[in-house]
Amino acid sequence: MSLNILIVEGNNSDDSSIFVKVAGATAANNLKNLVLKLEPSSKTKIINPANDNETNEVLKNINKYHGIIFTGGAMRINDMTDEIKKHINFASNCFQHNKIILAICWGLQVCSAAAGVKVEPAKNGAHIGIATDVMINEQGQNNLIYKNKKTIFTTPAFNYDEVVKLPEGATLLSSDKINRVMAIHFRPGKSEVWGLQYHPDYEYHQMINLANARKDRIIKNKFFKDEKAFEAHINYIKEQDKKLDFENRTCEVRNWMDYIKLKIN
Repeated sequence: MSLNILIVEGNNSDDSSIFVKVAGATAANNLKNLVLKLEPSSKTKIINPANDNETNEVLKNINKYHGIIFTGGAMRINDMTDEIKKHINFASNCFQHNKIILAICWGLQVCSAAAGVKVEPAKNGAHIGIATDVMINEQGQNNLIYKNKKTIFTTPAFNYDEVVKLPEGATLLSSDKINRVMAIHFRPGKSEVWGLQYHPDYEYHQMINLANARKDRIIKNKFFKDEKAFEAHINYIKEQDKKLDFENRTCEVRNWMDYIKLKIN
């Protein structure tokens, strides 16, 4: 049986155009490409929560989807625009159904906000293209999302904000020196959510391009003291790129899809 996956775009149209230019695809299409690479027979549908017609249609036919992925994106929860409210509201509506959800970066923040917890600017800095030495804790080592994952890993990541408190009943699975909440598992409503504050769906060259596109803003906001420090960081990511292996980078997505297959068979 083919998997039928709903992919929820995390960017508005302006940010999506930037992602296409510098990363080669929208956030949703980038994830679609990975899903089809891991499971070529899968069927996917992409929606944007800002489009009421799209969300209404999907919610009326929600039972046809085996799993839902909330992608990363460039918006920030505390801006709380009408568009952001629609993302959070759509997640809340998904929670009312028996759905298996993977929430990546912005997606984790949206689902956490929908579950009633705060997302705030990270106190220990930001992940600019990379998260170094993410540590899987004991609960994470026993959780299916991390099956066959290295216990300490470095991964593509890009975020300025963090989930500051676990949703009710959530289990913390991994952390790093910047964000305590790097991965969680929780069950809001009738759904089941795995949230990741990093990007198994992106490659480092895409992260480098995104960072370069945001360089002036990143330096202005003092994430690096000057352009030289920024360039040193980019060179560090390039060195890590040589060590990144596809199987380890993407295993969370593969494990999530394998779990869905077990549930539907």
